[in-house]
This record gives sequence, C-alpha cells and structure tokens, in this order.
Amino acid sequence: MLKKAAALFLVGVGIATWVSCSTTVNRYVYAAIPASTQIVAYREDPNSGVLTVLPGSPISAGPAVQSIVIHPSKKFMYAANSGESDVSLYQIASDGGLTEVTPRTVVGVAPTLLAMDAAGSFLYVANSGSDTISVFSISSSSGALTPVGAPIPTGIAPLNMKLSPSGNVLYVTGAGSPQGYIEVFTLNAGVAALLQVIQPGANPYGLAMDPSGAHLYVGNTGDNSISEYTIGSDGSLTELSGSPLGETFSAPLALLVDNSGKYLYVANEGSTNLAAYTIGSDGGLTLLTNSPFATGSQPSFIASDPSGKYLFVGAQGGKSIQSFSLDGSTGTLTAVANPYSVASAPTSIVVTP
Repeated sequence: MLKKAAALFLVGVGIATWVSCSTTVNRYVYAAIPASTQIVAYREDPNSGVLTVLPGSPISAGPAVQSIVIHPSKKFMYAANSGESDVSLYQIASDGGLTEVTPRTVVGVAPTLLAMDAAGSFLYVANSGSDTISVFSISSSSGALTPVGAPIPTGIAPLNMKLSPSGNVLYVTGAGSPQGYIEVFTLNAGVAALLQVIQPGANPYGLAMDPSGAHLYVGNTGDNSISEYTIGSDGSLTELSGSPLGETFSAPLALLVDNSGKYLYVANEGSTNLAAYTIGSDGGLTLLTNSPFATGSQPSFIASDPSGKYLFVGAQGGKSIQSFSLDGSTGTLTAVANPYSVASAPTSIVVTP
C-alpha cells in the first residue's frame, strides 16, 4: 500500500510540474496600421511568443487609426482615428475578435496617442492637431466614454504621453527648438493641473517609466540621447547627474522598461536595432555588453506581454512586427521567429493584459 501511495504521489508531482510549465491562457496582440486603415490581430502562444494571425484579421478600422489601448478588463479596445478626429470603441470577444460599437466619440483634431489608468477608469486622448488632451471617464459595464471637463491645453503638439502607476500624474512630451518639452500634469478624477514644464533633449519622443513609478526616461530623437529623471512624491521630475546619456545609436524613438524594472529597451529607428540597458538603484543606465539587438528597418514601437517574457517590436520601414523572448536574468533578447509582415507601417502595438 505504501509503495502504491508513493507511486501515486510521484505521478501527481509529475503532472503538477508539467502543468506549471505550460500556460494555456489566451493572449492577443493587436497593431494599428494607419495607411491601410486596419487593425491586425494575432494570438500569442504564451509558451513561445509565436504569433498566429486570427481569423478575420486584418480588421477594418477608422480613418488613419493611429493608436490603440486595451481596457484592463480585456473586454474593450479603444482606437484613435487621426484621419477622422474621433475614437472607436471595440468589444473584444473571448476568441480575440473585435466588434466596433458605434457611434464613434468625437475628440480634438488629429488624435494620435491614447493612455489609460491601470484601473481602467479614465481614457486620455492626445490631439496633435489641436494641441490638447481630451479626457473621458469609462463605463465599466459598457465601455462608453463620457467627457470630463474641457480638453486640456498643452501649447505643444504632443509626441508621447505616459501615466504614473497610480494614475495621478500625466507626462506629455512635445517638440521644440532647439529643445523639446516635458509637461507634468497632476490629475484628480481626470481633472488636470499643470505642475511642471522642463526641457530634456531635442525632439523628445520615447517615454518610459519603471513599474514602481520611481524613474522616468525620455528618448530624444533629435540629439540621440536619453534623459533620466527621478520622480518625486508629487510627480515632479529631477534630472539625474550625468543625464542626458548620449547614445552611439540614431533616433531613439520608443522606450520600454521590462516588467521586472531591471532593464530599459530602446528602439533606435535610425540604427535598426534595440539597445538594452540595466537600470541601477539610482535609476542610472548602463548599456548591456551584448547589446544592441537587430530588428527590422525603422523600429518604432515596443510592447511587452503580461508575463514579461516576450517583447513585440513594430518596424515601420520593414512593415513588420517581430517577437523576441527576454531572458530575465541577463536582459538578452532572442528573435522568436521571422518578422510578421503587415500591409503598411504599424504605429501602435498592444497586448491583452
């Protein structure tokens, strides 16, 4: 009897080990393709990072769909249509399919960026044609949008924006000559108040924050540098000593901090690569010795899946999306498969939570 019990125990352990090593949750990856007015959709294999095109993809979208974001409930997607100055709401089916809910929500002129707080309570829409940010509350049941006050005037055409993990601070970058700007807004139930305006490097585009909300990084495409900041308790920025960090690569267009907060990845549009940096305890950056990692032509966007094991890179020149596995112990990236071709340049990539 004891021998049988021991054998059953070992079998149970073997089954538990096998199950723990295999993930069956469905994850979906979406990318906006403005030139063809489409959204492409893939299923991600959570065990390999391989992408499979979903039936019905690509999906017809609003004119010049530029940016997309997914609600944390996984039930809704929002898309900024820069060619029509409105935002589309899509319902996400269990199989990853999208169904648009009409009518679309009118916003400012030429919306190009979307941001949503972690709770999924508010949607922020940056309108590059009217230099404003429209704010909406989100219905948790239907996903419907309701305006919150008047649009926030920025005085600059927004290039990028990022919310703090708490959702109480919004960072907006904009171009300027000879330097660009970072505007810091405090938020209270979606209502914004300007806290700080500072100048990083030239043409600040890439924007990333560590998961704890302690440090902010800005990629300055005009002078090939990365500005490094600590974030105060009120959301204000203080530049690190030695910042900005000069890159040997060209046009750092998109930035992403991995889920562990140990590494910063930089898509260098002009150098066709991703540079990887370790993040020190003070927020300072050190280039990995085996960095950079080759990508398709003009890498412009980076997204991570929820596990943090895979990164997805959109290459505008290569008209492709590429999947990389991420070694959490070293920060090394390895291409999972050949790049996935799309009809035209992708401008935004999102992964279901």
